[in-house]
Amino acid sequence: MRFRVLGPVSLSPRTPSAAKPRALLATLLVQAGEVVPVHSLIDELWGTEPPRTATTTLQVYVSQLRKVLAEAGGSAHSGELLTRAPGYLLAVPERDFDLPCFERLRAEGRAAYQEGDFGRASGLLHEALALWTGPALSGIPHGVRLESAAIRLDELRMEVLEQRIVADLRLGRHQELAGELLALANEHPLRETLHGHLMVALYRTGRGSDALRVYGRLRHSLVEELGVEPSPGLSRLHERVLRREPSLDWQPPRTTRPANGDAPDGAAGAPGRPAAHRRAAGPADGPRSLPGPAPTLPAAPPGFVGRDEELAYGERALRGGVGRPAVRVLAVSGPAGVGKTALALRLAHRTADLFPDGGLLLGLRGPQGRPLSAAQAGAALLRRLTDDVPGVPLTDPEELTDRLRRALHGRRMLLILDDAASEQQIRPLLQAVTEGSVILTGRRRAAALDGAEHLRLDAVRPEEAVELLLAAGGERMAQDPVAVAEIARLCGCFPLALRVAAAALTARPHTTPAALAGRLRDERTRLGVLREGDLDLRSSLLTGYQEAGPALRRAFRLLSLAPAPDFSGWTVAALLGTGPAEAEEAAEELVRAQLLEARTDGRSVRYGFHSLLRVLATELREAEPDAARTRREVVERLGRAYGSLARYADQRLAPGRNWRARPDAGHLAPDAAEIVGASPLGWFREEATGLVETVRQTHAAGLWPLVWDLAGSAAGYFHARAAWEEWEETHRLALDAARRARNTEAEAAVQYALGDLAWQRRQADRALRHHTAAQHAFELVRDRTGVARCRIGAADVLLGQGLLEHAARRYGRALALCSAEGDLRGEVAALKGLALVNLRRGRVDVARRQLEQCGRAAERLGDRRWTEYVRRTTARLAPDPTHRLSPVGHAVEVGPGMWLIGTATAA
Repeated sequence: MRFRVLGPVSLSPRTPSAAKPRALLATLLVQAGEVVPVHSLIDELWGTEPPRTATTTLQVYVSQLRKVLAEAGGSAHSGELLTRAPGYLLAVPERDFDLPCFERLRAEGRAAYQEGDFGRASGLLHEALALWTGPALSGIPHGVRLESAAIRLDELRMEVLEQRIVADLRLGRHQELAGELLALANEHPLRETLHGHLMVALYRTGRGSDALRVYGRLRHSLVEELGVEPSPGLSRLHERVLRREPSLDWQPPRTTRPANGDAPDGAAGAPGRPAAHRRAAGPADGPRSLPGPAPTLPAAPPGFVGRDEELAYGERALRGGVGRPAVRVLAVSGPAGVGKTALALRLAHRTADLFPDGGLLLGLRGPQGRPLSAAQAGAALLRRLTDDVPGVPLTDPEELTDRLRRALHGRRMLLILDDAASEQQIRPLLQAVTEGSVILTGRRRAAALDGAEHLRLDAVRPEEAVELLLAAGGERMAQDPVAVAEIARLCGCFPLALRVAAAALTARPHTTPAALAGRLRDERTRLGVLREGDLDLRSSLLTGYQEAGPALRRAFRLLSLAPAPDFSGWTVAALLGTGPAEAEEAAEELVRAQLLEARTDGRSVRYGFHSLLRVLATELREAEPDAARTRREVVERLGRAYGSLARYADQRLAPGRNWRARPDAGHLAPDAAEIVGASPLGWFREEATGLVETVRQTHAAGLWPLVWDLAGSAAGYFHARAAWEEWEETHRLALDAARRARNTEAEAAVQYALGDLAWQRRQADRALRHHTAAQHAFELVRDRTGVARCRIGAADVLLGQGLLEHAARRYGRALALCSAEGDLRGEVAALKGLALVNLRRGRVDVARRQLEQCGRAAERLGDRRWTEYVRRTTARLAPDPTHRLSPVGHAVEVGPGMWLIGTATAA
């Protein structure tokens, strides 16, 4: 092994001699393959008082480590220290690193044990333990992270050691184990599990009196030092040794694997199984149930808060009621980290009175998160329930179900099947439950299960998130309620994220809630901050992603570029570069995998990420080798789709407004009519956030034509809704894009739109400047329609200032140009302006005739808003002079929904 942390930290051929570079190496190794932020490394090396030169010094240490790695030809095959924002990543091949080798052997050993292959399990676990050369991460100073990692690794070593001892006891190696266990019991005088193993080994080697003395010494130590009695399981083992129960004797193998070891609760038996409840061999024709007290579930999780409605729903389902029988299966689904297991245990304890034969929790995944097969899950459950487990895995689902049904016969139990991967995995188990109930948890909704009641969990409510943080984070959390609320929001109100955040604060006594909130604000490092000890939010969220296929993973990554918190199916198609059907299928599969959310108002479906999943998707996308090129391609597809639909909606909302748009511009989407629907204003309102963000994205990507096309297509909506801030931002970006591209025609159009915006904001001088600049540019590119529109815009400003003659001249010239160019919308605007001028002059009859002309032009244009405006304005022109507009007492509607106050003159 070139890289070692299971003992003194070392690197071959040469380990850095100074303590801090070794500590840096260790910190990077325990998070090998992950980006470790610079601030985390500084915290680890210098604690609460880093020197001012900490960042520079860290860079020096990194350089030194790279030189050491280079001595062995540092590469991706031998170890490489890479700079990855916002920190560093150490890439280490597994074959050269003791920690992943240990974890692999540990997982394989556990799997072999679960399959009943105790000989292979013992060998693999022996091999895993042989990798250790001393206490984990020794020989270096420990900060918070290294201390937590060392504790975790040492505990893992003890777990592997105890399971190897269990396997050896199953194999009948009591004589060899007695000496080893005596030494271990002396080294760990208060560890009950080891003492239980020692008692079994001594009893089976004919040393029952020594086994009793072991118990007596342990009890004395527990009472004297801790003031507690031994656990119930160990006490029962003591009683069985006193009675010399035959069930304690080792039984030779009856099948292809050794059969029957025994030990106290959690010792010398299957992990988590109360072995003291086992009996001697019974009839050979069926499973032998475990005697003694009913199986018990783990304790309800501490600090559980909220979920009152979900708990009440689940309890009603399990208890049943008048006219509603109790359900057999309650399926709890939701994304990783949302607290499904915690809720299931809480619910189980609330309904314990319904299940006199107890309950069991069975995890349906292996140590590395891989789903157990139906046969593996069934065998694991059988080991918890009976003493008759086949020596080879069962492959026949019917045989598996039959064995489980016999084991559960006559028992009213509650089973919690935790973290199911599919219906196929659990169906044989569910078919065996006839007299009890099952709470099933899993990310995917088990929709194919007949008769199951479904309960979906989402993030907790904000007030519950705050309550959870206060319960888990202690007094310091309560001192800053503003920061706590922000932490809850940045954690997306996900229970796991909230618990990790509270643990991170607890682990750093020098840190404040405000400082933690500050570290969480940066999306690039948020998931790195939400990791403490063996609590790792990123790993939890990654599980669903890693189980997806390549196409679905790609979709998950690319959808992180969606420009709004929720988005439509056509947006999915644009981002993925697929047709609508393929896009819908990908989105729905992501929803089923709990990687995406479907949101509906009863009329349509939109999709969106939970905030933490979006952070993960962005992180994964940016880690791809061709991230920049992919981002540009996706943004371009999205911009073209938005532009095509926005042009269609704009033409429906304000026909003729954008005279520069051509019917085939941007290859109008063939399904634009279906997507936009009958309400273009409603479409714009729904998509406005995404459209504005797409303008930003296309500008950042340097896609200049798309920037001004998108901004221009949305100007009519911004005008209609008085969305001045969005109008200003998008068109400032569009003006910059036009100037960067040196496109005079585009710059002219943007200047014209900015002039219109300034006029609506009553910024007369600014509006005239924009219109004048736009008119000059349109003249350069010989756009006569554009020149006419600018004259109308300037005339509107002059009319508002009371300069009637100047306004009338510009309106007149513009009308002539628009008539010559066939610009109906320009004609409508010019005729409206002339009518208002004449109204101000008191020429009501002339104004009425011009409004009639304006109305006919609006009808030919097909613009209902302008047609209705002309009708309203004409109706206000009373024939009686005493009813005409007074100079200052009335407001004048100068356009659809646009009013000028105090601009009328006397008749």
